[in-house]
Amino acid sequence: MDLSQMLFGNTVREWFIAAGIFALSVIAIWTVQRYALKAFSRFARNTQTSLDDFVAELLSHTKFWLILVVAVFGASLSLNVSSSITLVLSRASAIAIVIQVGIWASAAIIFWVERFVHRTAGKDAGAVTTVSAVSFVGRLMIWSIVLLLILDNLGVEVTALLAGLGIGGIAVALAAQNILGDLFASLSIILDKPFVLGDFLVLGDYKGTVEQIGLKTTRIRSLGGEQLIVGNDDLLNSRILNLGRMSDRRASFNVGVTYDTPRHLLEQIPSWIQELVEAQDHTRFDRSHLFDYGDYSINFETVFYLEVPEYATYMDVQQAIKLGLHERFEQHGVEFAYPTQVVFTIPGVVE
Repeated sequence: MDLSQMLFGNTVREWFIAAGIFALSVIAIWTVQRYALKAFSRFARNTQTSLDDFVAELLSHTKFWLILVVAVFGASLSLNVSSSITLVLSRASAIAIVIQVGIWASAAIIFWVERFVHRTAGKDAGAVTTVSAVSFVGRLMIWSIVLLLILDNLGVEVTALLAGLGIGGIAVALAAQNILGDLFASLSIILDKPFVLGDFLVLGDYKGTVEQIGLKTTRIRSLGGEQLIVGNDDLLNSRILNLGRMSDRRASFNVGVTYDTPRHLLEQIPSWIQELVEAQDHTRFDRSHLFDYGDYSINFETVFYLEVPEYATYMDVQQAIKLGLHERFEQHGVEFAYPTQVVFTIPGVVE
């Protein structure tokens, strides 16, 4: 073969040299990337720091097509090619590098979010929600910048495009008011934190635990097991009772006894109830009084506080107090009142 023969403006020898540069570049870059990935992964397993894990994560997201594009561009520098081909190759290389940087930046954000969620899981649901939303916004901004840089490399007038998008954006905003309303409502939920993941909410007739806060909807698992999906804008415009923020729970109950209960026992009933309340864990007694003479009973009202918000604990304490009160009544012969009616008759006068 005549290596001096011309082929597409270059000798065969120059084409072989370019092919060798391409092959060596691909092999060298790929080998370095794989070796570095294995080395950092092995090193990361033996250390407590996250920097080596971070580097290994970025290396694992390095794409093989980037190596090919860079190798092609490097090989083309040894050839005599037209300016148009050089421009195409240089733009393709720039676009490939920009996309790869976008992949690295997105992977870095995901890596940071996963680490944060792992550290704070079960401790701060609000922070997890906020970081997840910030992660989405950050990746959206990264890929928006990547898109603009790609268009700029392709020769598109980005300034005019942005101006056109601004006008078009107004029209889109008018056509998608509900979607944008839910989007801004989700940002308000994330920043203001009226509730977070795991909170128990009461929305009118619906009750449930917050499972997911999305960009358009919030998903709530109801007590019956069904999933309730509510638009974020509708959710913020309604009255929300957030039981997840309850530091303690107020409890009250009434009990009625019969009118034939002796006065000295009536005087002791509030102290009995106080003893029973204070005997329970996580309770704070407030008051217990005779407050009303009913149609068929003498009524006592009791108020106390439970220092833990769990509903099951609240019901257990209520049950223990009322069973204890029932036992006290049985011991002292006090009867619970129930609806009764006494009829007095006057004997008729016999003439």
